[in-house]
Amino acid sequence: MKENNNGGRKQGAVAPCAACKLLRRRCAPDCVFSPYFPADEPQKFANVHRVFGASNVNKMLQELPVNQRGDAVSSMVYEANARVRDPVYGCVGAISSLQQQIDALQAQLALAQAEVVHLRMRQFSKPPHHHHHQGGTSSPDNSSPSSKLMSSPPKSLFSMDMVVDQPNMGESLWSC
Repeated sequence: MKENNNGGRKQGAVAPCAACKLLRRRCAPDCVFSPYFPADEPQKFANVHRVFGASNVNKMLQELPVNQRGDAVSSMVYEANARVRDPVYGCVGAISSLQQQIDALQAQLALAQAEVVHLRMRQFSKPPHHHHHQGGTSSPDNSSPSSKLMSSPPKSLFSMDMVVDQPNMGESLWSC
């Protein structure tokens, strides 16, 4: 039982994974949690344990083939973190909120696209203007209608109120 220079641990002792440390048990070499819940990420297991319970997570992992366990843990961690932020709706609340934002942004995009089409139709339907100078010669405008539209956008494109009523539109769901 000699101590070496690796933080005071006994020789041959392995640092327990985050799950075993939280559960205050010895971390066996074949621990089902250790590959997925490293010691340096204690909050990862804490949230999963709080939402699902350690014995349920253990059962789920034991029933899965080893090659599917990583994905299962990722899903559990994501759901557990969402449940900690929103205990009632969890992931479904986040997905629903994002879908509402997508719908609002698509409506704004459709309005903007309709306004652009309307402005282009007005621009192209006007006959070209020829200015008569003193010598009686005409000088056609050398710029194309599309370049006019891009170089000085009409006021109506920006005066249109394109904000759709959407509560919490400015809040990020990822900042929780």
